[in-house]
Amino acid sequence: MRALDSPEAMDAVLVAALAAGINHIETAPGYGPAEAFLGRALQRLGERDPAGHAALVLTSKLLPGPDLEDGRSQLRACLKRLGIERLDNLAVHGLNQPEHLTWALSGPGAELLAWATGEGLVGQVGFSSHGDTALIAAALESGRFGFCSLHLHLFDRERLPLARQALAAGLGVMAISPADKGGRLYAPPDELTADCAPYAPLELAYRFLLAEGVSTLTLGAAQPQDLAWALRLADAGVPPSAAERQRLEATLARLEAAGRERLGADRCGQCRQCLPCPNGVPIPALLRLRNLALGHGMEPFASERYNLIGRAGHWWEQVDASACNHCGDCLPRCPLQLPIPDLLADTHRRLAAAPRRRLWG
Repeated sequence: MRALDSPEAMDAVLVAALAAGINHIETAPGYGPAEAFLGRALQRLGERDPAGHAALVLTSKLLPGPDLEDGRSQLRACLKRLGIERLDNLAVHGLNQPEHLTWALSGPGAELLAWATGEGLVGQVGFSSHGDTALIAAALESGRFGFCSLHLHLFDRERLPLARQALAAGLGVMAISPADKGGRLYAPPDELTADCAPYAPLELAYRFLLAEGVSTLTLGAAQPQDLAWALRLADAGVPPSAAERQRLEATLARLEAAGRERLGADRCGQCRQCLPCPNGVPIPALLRLRNLALGHGMEPFASERYNLIGRAGHWWEQVDASACNHCGDCLPRCPLQLPIPDLLADTHRRLAAAPRRRLWG
């Protein structure tokens, strides 16, 4: 998704990935020229190292919505750009709304996915989702999918029970962008770096996910040196040893304690009992951003995500804190007795700004 400066840049990243022991490459037609660049890099790899090419697991994705013929054309075009005859994994890209799930389970998508696997063009089908917990649970319970890609982050654990459910059922689980969407952890603030010691924040995030049993991590490399984490994590046991788990748990406890101390009595516990809001305000999601900004110095990330609200379609929240009209519905439901309308107003004052970049690029 990110190695898009040139075909040569993609080639260099692919070579470095193999050298680091990585065997899974994920891309999508929606990532600009990524598939075409990757296809050229795969061709070069096949000429240099046929065995290395054959050992790769390749995943790409199609957006939900096309009819059967259009979907077939899109998949064929994907295979052509990649220069391959078969994808190991095909994901519904952004199964974010109920109609997307209907498309995949009983609409044209169901025919498309059955055709793709039946023709041997795809090994298994799965989905990525930025949708809500109930929608993801319904997708997992459908029995249609062999893997899922979810937002699973050290600083956003809402979907971890879903991941555990999927893993227990034998599904592959991939964490979406722990480095970037997990908190811009490739450029951590000083407070967070201190809170996560002796680990680097990104290392702690990766090791946390591995300890949870998540089967695939994405590294999102734009250049070869971004893959250094794959080498640094080579000693991470899955599951971790008793000593490593103890060290992780102690670090996570210190991290949480530091955030609690900075936030004081205004820390949102993310219990979600404040919902539903009559105005559709996603209170826990917004107060989670406030927690990160004030509790761990992660204001650049929190502001970036806050300012995507209403600007990223069904890929992100649609309503920000300015929609709160201080009706007070949430107040008696909060077990911590937080002044939620005041905290939402504070969140908006702190984080609202002009958008700084696209969702990806």
